[in-house]
Amino acid sequence: MSVRTRSHLTAEEYLALERVALEKSEYLDGQMVAMPGGTYRHSLISVNLIQAIGRHLQRPYKVLNSDMRVLVPATGLYTYPDVVVIRGEPTLSDQHRDNLTNPAVIIEVLSPSTESYDRGRKFRHYQTLDSLREYLLISQDRPKVEHFLREDDRERWRPTVVTDLAASITLPSIGCQLELSEIYDGVLFEP
Repeated sequence: MSVRTRSHLTAEEYLALERVALEKSEYLDGQMVAMPGGTYRHSLISVNLIQAIGRHLQRPYKVLNSDMRVLVPATGLYTYPDVVVIRGEPTLSDQHRDNLTNPAVIIEVLSPSTESYDRGRKFRHYQTLDSLREYLLISQDRPKVEHFLREDDRERWRPTVVTDLAASITLPSIGCQLELSEIYDGVLFEP
């Protein structure tokens, strides 16, 4: 997360500011934290993911981009994942219909400034979402997809790491298989 914050706010104050803001901010524990801007590679990977998932996804699933704010009710985190997949109709927290609470899959494209947060604290927040079945972390500096699948006991998450551009990753909760070559299409990696 970025270091630029505002003083203590209620969730209602945050939402009032966020709904008219030009930049996105996350919110947790009274703190509104500006989200850093993305890179070309980050944006390309996010769009590739949305397109690939959209091609393979069947009803009743829908794929959403990072404009959809997700509320984690159990912890009070408001955040903007890079890609979200929902099953059926969205569950939205208030009359503004802009806080999603039922993601089935969340995907974060890792950035140097947010990677440890996405792997640690943010993932722990996401794990409290009853609807969440899968969490993916996508590296943008090399071909690497980390996939976490919620086990049947709902407490454990089974990790899988794929690094071969010729390989694929299966998302069983949404019946989707993604080729790493689709995810990284057009992405140039530094030697």
